[in-house]
Amino acid sequence: MTPRRRRMVLVGLVVLGVGAAVAFALTAFQENLLYFYSTSDVVAGKAPEDRPFRIGGMVTDGSVVRQPGSLEVRFVLTDYAEDVTVSYSGVLPDLFREGQGIVARGRLAGEGLFVAEEVLAKHDEKYMPPEVADSLKKQHAGVQPSSAPLPATTAAN
Repeated sequence: MTPRRRRMVLVGLVVLGVGAAVAFALTAFQENLLYFYSTSDVVAGKAPEDRPFRIGGMVTDGSVVRQPGSLEVRFVLTDYAEDVTVSYSGVLPDLFREGQGIVARGRLAGEGLFVAEEVLAKHDEKYMPPEVADSLKKQHAGVQPSSAPLPATTAAN
């Protein structure tokens, strides 16, 4: 084999190795993505049924039901247009309460039930995850018409 042919084989192997490394990295990255869906998206069937995702909204007043003798709790999450029942087994965050915005990570279990692996509650009265705030604003605007003019940023879009 000539030196030129050896170099070409070496360059080819390096390119092949880099390509394989990039393919493995992209595959791992895709498997670890967690998409956010509002309760309306989940009810409409836009959420995946075979992989975990995040769901956000407001905890409906009077919907929190705790199972006696266990850590399981069920509550209804809403974006003011559609509701989804969430089941969680574990210790809820100290700031979790009815009428509050939350984000939960988990999977659909069928029959409209979302089984949460983790529940995150807002940590401040002024804070709400941007995805939840946008979703609630969009759904709430459709439910209650407002006589106030739209802000300049919204009207420009």
